[in-house]
Amino acid sequence: MRGKGSQKKARLERLKNEIVDYVTNTPGASAADIVAFLSNERKMRNHGLTTRKVGLFIPLHLADLISFHLDASTGKRIYHAAA
Repeated sequence: MRGKGSQKKARLERLKNEIVDYVTNTPGASAADIVAFLSNERKMRNHGLTTRKVGLFIPLHLADLISFHLDASTGKRIYHAAA
C-alpha cells in the first residue's frame, strides 16, 4: 500500500488484525487458508492479497507476531503464532 492517508493505515491495520486473529485461532493455516478466510468469511474481497503475496506480507508486517515452518510433504509454509 502506497500513500500515507489515514484510511490506508486503517485498512492495513484491519488486515493485520484479521490475519493475526485467524492464525492464532487456527494454527497450522496455510497462505491459501488465510486468503480464503479473508475473501469468503470476512468478506474483504478487495484486500489485494494472493497466496503468493501472503508469503511476503507476513514477514514484512507481522514477523514478530506470526512465524512459519515448512511442511515436509508439500513444502508449503504453515503459519502459527510466534512464541
